[in-house]
Amino acid sequence: MKQRIIYIGIAAIIGLGVGYLLFGRSTSNKMEVTTHDHTPGSENQIWTCSMHPQIMQPEPGDCPICGMDLIPAESTDEGMDMGQFKMTKNAMALADIRTTKVESGGLADNTLNLSGTIGENEKAVATQASYFDGRIEKLFVNFEGEEVRNGQRLATLYSPELVSAQQELITAAGLKESQPELYKAVRNKLKLWKLSEKQIAQIEASGQVKENFPVYANVSGTVSKIMVETGDYVKKGSPLFKIADLGTVWAIFDAYENQVSLLKEGQHIDIVAKSYPDKKFKAKISFIDPVLNSSTRTIEVRTVLNNPNGQLKPGMFVAGSLALASDKRDDTLVIPESAVLWTGKRSVVYIKTDPNNPVFEMREITVGDAVNGGYIVLAGLQYGDEIVTNGAFTVDAAAQLKGKKSMMNSEGGKSMTGHEGHEGMK
Repeated sequence: MKQRIIYIGIAAIIGLGVGYLLFGRSTSNKMEVTTHDHTPGSENQIWTCSMHPQIMQPEPGDCPICGMDLIPAESTDEGMDMGQFKMTKNAMALADIRTTKVESGGLADNTLNLSGTIGENEKAVATQASYFDGRIEKLFVNFEGEEVRNGQRLATLYSPELVSAQQELITAAGLKESQPELYKAVRNKLKLWKLSEKQIAQIEASGQVKENFPVYANVSGTVSKIMVETGDYVKKGSPLFKIADLGTVWAIFDAYENQVSLLKEGQHIDIVAKSYPDKKFKAKISFIDPVLNSSTRTIEVRTVLNNPNGQLKPGMFVAGSLALASDKRDDTLVIPESAVLWTGKRSVVYIKTDPNNPVFEMREITVGDAVNGGYIVLAGLQYGDEIVTNGAFTVDAAAQLKGKKSMMNSEGGKSMTGHEGHEGMK
């Protein structure tokens, strides 16, 4: 019996030893792996896709775009200032990120370029109005753009008031010897209605009343607007047509509010129409609108162009270039428009801080006038700074993902890995 108990004890000890060898070591290995996965260095590791570097995940897995295995992202924090971050060369190439050094003499050609259109010279636009009440019986001008001459018949009107006035003239003509004042008053009444001496004499000589009376053009030009149709009733003074003399036209440009300080009335401007790219029209600024267009944030700038051959048509696109004052050239720092990111009141650029590595940092700047495809920089940059001029939004996205100062976060903060807000979704 004692021997049996001894054998059972020995078997139990052997069983415990084998169990330890089989399971204890595996558990220990698992504990070691678990401990390794939660080291502080591992918690900060970001995983990305070699083909889609915009993918940033806090743990390994598959790329949600192409399905490739994620790889550890290159560490970008060691040896850099708080606001700096590093991008991979692969990400730089895929996003086509390009940089440019800020050099002096940004306004090399010292010009300001504006875009605009040709418009009617409103000072040379006449409105043909009705001088008496009536109904439009017939229109002899049926489409806009038709050329008319001074004295050309434009329409005929039926006017009961004019019919009565003609009858009064015929009656007064028989009494002009005995009542000359009455005769004179009737004739003057018709003259106020813009009837000519010839028309009045014809009515008086014929002794017949005209029911449909013609309306003649007061000026020569191009009909820019027909404001009535056949059968319409019009009042005295109602506009019938607009006739524009296109011998002179306006070139109308839109200037942004930060360009206004560069413009003055009387300033010379060279104008090129897209329809005639090889021909340059010279003019002077004749008007700068004192009121800003609040929807477009632009000011209207106007010039007058001679147009004797009718080459320039209203609606044509034109470009204007102005020579700026000499003090805007030598000491002015100008950067391309593509480099500037706007955030309401703030304007920012991204600086490449290391000439040998893709290390970037956001910089707030103060910009002035927009000139020649760029902005004058008043503060925040200096000559020799290397700025991102292509792909600035991609660089800003990388800054946001890494929790650095960015366009939308001037102080920086928690890195954006794409998992924010998922904790509450169970």
